[in-house]
Amino acid sequence: MSNITPEIEERRVRAKAWFEDLQTRIVAELERLEDEAPPELYIGEAGKFDLRPWTRETGTGGGIGGHFKGRLFEKAGVHTSAATARFSPEMAAQMPGADVDPSYVSASISLIIHPVSPRVPTVHMNTRFLSTAVSWFGGGADLTPMLDRQRSQEAEDAVLFHAAMKAACDPFDPEWHGKYKAWCDEYFYLPHRKEPRGIGGIFYDRHNTGDFEKDFAFTRAVGEAFLDVYPKIVRHRMNEPWTEADRQEQLVRRGRYVEFNLLYDRGTMFGLKAGGNIETILSSMPPMVAWT
Repeated sequence: MSNITPEIEERRVRAKAWFEDLQTRIVAELERLEDEAPPELYIGEAGKFDLRPWTRETGTGGGIGGHFKGRLFEKAGVHTSAATARFSPEMAAQMPGADVDPSYVSASISLIIHPVSPRVPTVHMNTRFLSTAVSWFGGGADLTPMLDRQRSQEAEDAVLFHAAMKAACDPFDPEWHGKYKAWCDEYFYLPHRKEPRGIGGIFYDRHNTGDFEKDFAFTRAVGEAFLDVYPKIVRHRMNEPWTEADRQEQLVRRGRYVEFNLLYDRGTMFGLKAGGNIETILSSMPPMVAWT
């Protein structure tokens, strides 16, 4: 008997619809910011998203890849996906419930934004629903300032971002923010560099309180918090000029981003092993990067 009951399928449909609605609203807000960017700092025409539907090669499903290149945002990706498929034996061994039956359903949204300005932080956010014999949500959001002087926990952008994530967590459980903030700090860490990727945020996985509606509402709150706080940070920073030294520091910091995503990121590994869309999975790579 398959894990995928009508109730699970209905939950996946609801999660998929939410993630696609959030994608639409994030895309619209990023295009507004692109239009608002001051022309004296950001040369050229404002960019628009290129939305590319795709279909899985294994199982059923697919998604919408939202790809962007512009004058304010040098590169961005806002992607959704959904699937009904079976884990490979290697993947099934790592997934709760997949030892009973490797069938699964999933739905997700994932984004990465690499601004042109070194003064505007890079940001990453993803949330997802996955169900085998058990179901759970996962995801989070984290901020990566490009300049060392902006990378302390007391810096203005860090304080604002952490407050937004705390506000998303607290109505559901006042202990969640501390737990998921610490998990984010642990997860987004480069052991070989002995340094964090950014200033953190929250990270959660296999989140299942036993109350689907509560967990789904929490995941929606994380998405709404991101949509509220990141545009505020961009609007605050995008009018600030920068130097060539700032740009070089940004490119080196982006190198750290590449190292983490290719060496440690679970989402990258999962997507590649589960037959996802390579174009969207690797869109997290920045367009220009440097190492020293």
